Amino acid sequence: MERKIPLYTLEGVQNAAITTHPFSTPDKLGLSLLRFLKSPCDDVVMIIHGLTTSSDMFIMPEHKNLVTYLHEQGYTDVWCLDYRMSNRHSYNLMRHRYTMDDIALFDYPPALDVIRKAVGPGRRIHVISHCLGAVSFTMGLFGGVIKGVRSAVANSAALTPRVPAWSKFKLHVAPFLTEKIINEPYVSPNWGDEPGWTPGKITSRIVDLFHRECDVRACHMLSFMWGTGNPALYSHKNLLDVTHERGGDLYGPTAPHYFRHVLKMVKAGRAVKFDPSNQAVAPLPNDYFERVASVHTPVLFMTGMQNHVFTNSNVVCFEEMEKMVPGRHELHQFDGYGHQDVFMGKNVHVDIFPRMVEFLRKHSVGSEIGKAA
Repeated sequence: MERKIPLYTLEGVQNAAITTHPFSTPDKLGLSLLRFLKSPCDDVVMIIHGLTTSSDMFIMPEHKNLVTYLHEQGYTDVWCLDYRMSNRHSYNLMRHRYTMDDIALFDYPPALDVIRKAVGPGRRIHVISHCLGAVSFTMGLFGGVIKGVRSAVANSAALTPRVPAWSKFKLHVAPFLTEKIINEPYVSPNWGDEPGWTPGKITSRIVDLFHRECDVRACHMLSFMWGTGNPALYSHKNLLDVTHERGGDLYGPTAPHYFRHVLKMVKAGRAVKFDPSNQAVAPLPNDYFERVASVHTPVLFMTGMQNHVFTNSNVVCFEEMEKMVPGRHELHQFDGYGHQDVFMGKNVHVDIFPRMVEFLRKHSVGSEIGKAA
């Protein structure tokens, strides 16, 4: 299918100074932040994507994207983090053994340090996170290694991942199937468009047989990779046609090892360390609920009510948090939305983003933004 929107385009954000800020992690990976600056602001926002996506999901040119919306609402200094799960970097293409513990400890603290150094002291930092970005970020936050965040939004899942039964089965078999049977280092939504007859392309053609809901092969593969449903990640009616068609660009390949950590947490019913004996992540707790009461950063747990990837994960997480620290956090469920269309849908600037900004403004106390609420 011919590409209609350039890959990795920055054209979705207009009239802003766009700069790239590379940094290194303690375990020696090179990562990056994209800064979209219209003017200095006392309340700075960092946005975190999920597994296989990237900062591109927040700057899409075909609809009013999150960065543009934040700019219009007075949050004029926005940073998009491309951490080790991003398809803008190469790490998902390797047979790696990274876990979400690594991300929580090694990726987010240095990213926040980069922002603090650039914006100077006294600025408040808010975080908006999604999918396994939200899981790993809340692990770092409530694990005590992320400090100085004024407020946070976590979409779809956080410290209590829940998945449908079919998805749980896929979490069991995906690493073995990918690494041993198909013999590929990663699974990709673009397998169906590979030249020749590769193992990935054959897999994509088989998946097509079970997904007759549309004619976009990448969409079929995404439902195979994540969630349960036809389609699994979103509702077709919430997406513009061009967004649906370019799914293979917006979501990239991923090695399956992260699935092993998700499965362990699903079995435990809560976020837990993948390998408690790993001294490299010793600063983190084995059970991420251990330090919840001591973390005062308020979190808006949000989810689509038709979420076929992480189901009611954030409802459960909020309820558990409410028992421990009543009144500190908030929950919002969006009817008619699923997992990914909360950010990529054509009407999210009307249906979703105002609730997020309402929460941010509540915690932008003392700033002009807060006074305008």
